[in-house]
Amino acid sequence: MKFKAQLTDNGINLLEKRILAALDKMGKVCHVFLTRDHAFFLHNLLNSDGVQSIAQFKKESLFQDYRISSQNEDKIAFSIDLSLLHRALRSILTIYVESRDSDSSCLQIKLVKKAPPHSNQAVPFLTLEAKGYKSAVVQDVPISKPLSRADVQELQLALENAQEMPLTLVKAPELNLLQSFVDRMKHVGEVLGVSVSKCGDLHLQISTTSITLGAEFRNLTVLGERVEGAAVDVGSNAQTRIERAVQRGDAMSVQVSVKHFYKSLQSSLAKPDCAFYGIAPHGACLIVIFQFLIPGTRQIDKSISLHCRLPVLDPGSN
Repeated sequence: MKFKAQLTDNGINLLEKRILAALDKMGKVCHVFLTRDHAFFLHNLLNSDGVQSIAQFKKESLFQDYRISSQNEDKIAFSIDLSLLHRALRSILTIYVESRDSDSSCLQIKLVKKAPPHSNQAVPFLTLEAKGYKSAVVQDVPISKPLSRADVQELQLALENAQEMPLTLVKAPELNLLQSFVDRMKHVGEVLGVSVSKCGDLHLQISTTSITLGAEFRNLTVLGERVEGAAVDVGSNAQTRIERAVQRGDAMSVQVSVKHFYKSLQSSLAKPDCAFYGIAPHGACLIVIFQFLIPGTRQIDKSISLHCRLPVLDPGSN
């Protein structure tokens, strides 16, 4: 199997300044999954006990001169330590930036197999190589043995299953506002109740035997199925409104780990333009979708997507 490409300036900035910093907060090790048209960074897709994060890029958003081949329909997957990859990229950029005015300068990324120092056995690496007019530097990032055909198929199936979206999504308030709120709440308890309604309400609550803390964000933008708020709810408190909405089938509620919820908010390091919350059918998981806009426009950048799936601590209600 072979993979080789050149990182574009946009791809370098996207990975080094935004994406790798966010993904590293989600988990130290992830799967990199490369296909003919896309590159994926996948956390916990083969596990069900942690936050799953799925970052997807069209190859043009990161690379040029993209070449990939394998005996498994040109699909390659392996696991990698994101902190090592981020460190290698930052290090090699020093040389690349100094020589980027040269017509011959480029930052190449490829899969290689070589023997590390003091060893005669070749092992796989993801190699970054910066070439300039006067200098060149190579950074080797160790990776796992590429996944077998069966393991790639399992990862592909998990990825397809993770693409299921909620019928209703509500636009979250500013992410720093949510982070500040959860910062205060995470010292109170370990379980967070999250409710999403079709009329655009997002309700968060932590309850213990001695205290209940909650926040309600109302009249948020709704994507997908939506309804108008019921007249019977006028004047009701937040808890009553959401309970009635659940009974009518106009809202869903789940419980998730406070730590998982807080970890998902670290995706704000990727500098998304907004986020949406929704609950998967049958309360299977809480989903957070981060949306990116084309710089200088209000158009959605469809070349990049990032979303998280938080496991629920109960089967949910609908």
